Amino acid sequence: MSVQREMEEPLYYGDPAATGGVSVFDPAFDEMFAYDGGDLGVSYSPEATTFKLWAPTALEAEVALYDAGTGGTAERLAMSREARGVWSLAVNRNLEGAFYTFRVRLQEDRWQEAADPYARAVGVNGDRGAILDLRGTDPEGWAEDRVDAEPLEAPTDAVIYELHVRDLSIHPASGISAKGKFAGLAESGTRGPGGIRTGLDHIADLGVTHVQLLPVYDYSTESVDESRLDEPQFNWGYDPKNYNVPEGSYATDPYVPGVRIRELKEMIQALHRRGLRVIMDVVYNHVYDGYRANFSKLVPGYYLRYAEDGTLSNGSGCGNDNATERIMMSRFIVESVLYWAKEYHFDGFRFDLMGLMDYDTINEVRRRLDEIDPTIMTIGEGWIIDTELDTNRLAHQKNSKEMPRIGQFSDDFRDTVKGDIFIFDRKGFVSGARGFERKVKTVVAGGIPFAPGLAGFAHEPDQSVNYVECHDNHTLWDKLVLSNEDAGEEHLRALHRLASAMVMTSQGIAFLHAGQEFMRTKGGVENSYKSPDEVNWLDWERCAERQDDVAYMKRLISLRLRHPAFRLRKAEDIRHHLFFEPAPLGTVAYTLRGHAGGDAAEHLFVAYNPKPEGAVFELPELGDWKPIFGDEILGDLSANRLELTGAGMAVVAVLPQSGLATHD
Repeated sequence: MSVQREMEEPLYYGDPAATGGVSVFDPAFDEMFAYDGGDLGVSYSPEATTFKLWAPTALEAEVALYDAGTGGTAERLAMSREARGVWSLAVNRNLEGAFYTFRVRLQEDRWQEAADPYARAVGVNGDRGAILDLRGTDPEGWAEDRVDAEPLEAPTDAVIYELHVRDLSIHPASGISAKGKFAGLAESGTRGPGGIRTGLDHIADLGVTHVQLLPVYDYSTESVDESRLDEPQFNWGYDPKNYNVPEGSYATDPYVPGVRIRELKEMIQALHRRGLRVIMDVVYNHVYDGYRANFSKLVPGYYLRYAEDGTLSNGSGCGNDNATERIMMSRFIVESVLYWAKEYHFDGFRFDLMGLMDYDTINEVRRRLDEIDPTIMTIGEGWIIDTELDTNRLAHQKNSKEMPRIGQFSDDFRDTVKGDIFIFDRKGFVSGARGFERKVKTVVAGGIPFAPGLAGFAHEPDQSVNYVECHDNHTLWDKLVLSNEDAGEEHLRALHRLASAMVMTSQGIAFLHAGQEFMRTKGGVENSYKSPDEVNWLDWERCAERQDDVAYMKRLISLRLRHPAFRLRKAEDIRHHLFFEPAPLGTVAYTLRGHAGGDAAEHLFVAYNPKPEGAVFELPELGDWKPIFGDEILGDLSANRLELTGAGMAVVAVLPQSGLATHD
């Protein structure tokens, strides 16, 4: 997230004469000026380049052409006003390699200059658009780029691994050459301390299906200055500046516009060749600065929400909220998502603070993505946040019924398992807090209406994204340390494993944070959005020391993917196959009955036990139970009795007649 900035100058609106006296805040404005053409921005060919700008409130508009991404003198070319507030200009010469901005006259002699909001290439720090042939940025074989994996049959089949590009490679022991870059994530054969796999090899070896990248669009210079990359700089990137352009600090040369584009494509291509799909973290709920954003300079007042007193709405906590409900903002978002899907082959989108957006826009994104590929995932943060729009129109958890096939992060799951993230010493189920059994059952069932008193926000399992750790807030390890002051290292390790195991054996979509497999720590830092590399990096030395834990996570992922019963696709299937069983106080047990596939188990019994002293569970008489997971805590196992010797998860199964190996 970004910090709220003080207003530097009064917001400046266009001349009413340009719009016939209709204000941007009047609903009639959209009726008069909304434009449905797909040609805004730049259309390039060697013979001519056409510029189109939507700026109904402008009295005049110009294209400013530059020879470089910074500095120099502009060649100013007047644009012609067309229907619905669109300004147009055709330049009949080859402009490849040139840079440009738009200038608008809003009142009398007042001009404002801004980068094109629709720009698809920019110069250093994104202050000017760049003109280039995008096909020249395609890696070899790009037209045939496909994910080298079995088709994704349902979102619940996904295991998502959230990653910051710089975090992956910047550690001195990462073994990666292009540290902090797109190219670093594309490297294979990298090794770290003790010869362990690092980078892409490590991720692919885990067995996850998707890599979700923290923002890789071009974000604010105040977050990371692309002209000072020889200095240590870090930011998560939730400060959108140019929505349709990759971030230059992740490129080997941010000054050459095509480099960041090609290197992002090469990175995605490399992940696809390893069977990994790629999800893009997108931030359409706010801009980096409500007063200096390109939107605000070109059509002041239109793209953002305002309170009745004229101040900017600030549900995001970043100083502004985008008015996604307005036609041209909504169309921009939809077209932007489609552009990333088509041009860069992204396999999914994660919407930051989705609860600030209107659900009509989110549903339109889903509908249009289905036309490309229905397996492209759509997930988001459906937090319920106050903003200057009717809550009944917002894309948050309470409106999940209005958004089928849109996954939402489950804070219920997170806080039930590890404890309230905002009360640092508050315990959750895995820490032995009392009274969490009913909540655990609700989230294990995917948050669907499962039974009286067991229902969350979801209506279908693909609407619940289950997680115990992400880039936000404390890592799971740090939270457990804070909330279990008297616990020793081995007990904390057992609790951490149990929490991750619950993610992998619950209905819904499974989500992991990079480094969770080796119990990542940020040294207790709760909000590391601009903390140094030493706080944020993936510590490959810690990874080398905890290879047993990495192996445990690999087994968890394999367990989930091997047994379809953990990935049921419909709420009705969950209600039919999932049975919660009697269990000792402070523990939870359940069976998944009669849902076999291939060589999967006919019946599964899953036990969650946070007690260090262990627990004993009675097994239902469904057949001959065999252990398939959790041998490190398994004690006596007889026909009707399962003993756990310590904290953790165990799974036993009734196996099909064809025979299944007893351990995944």
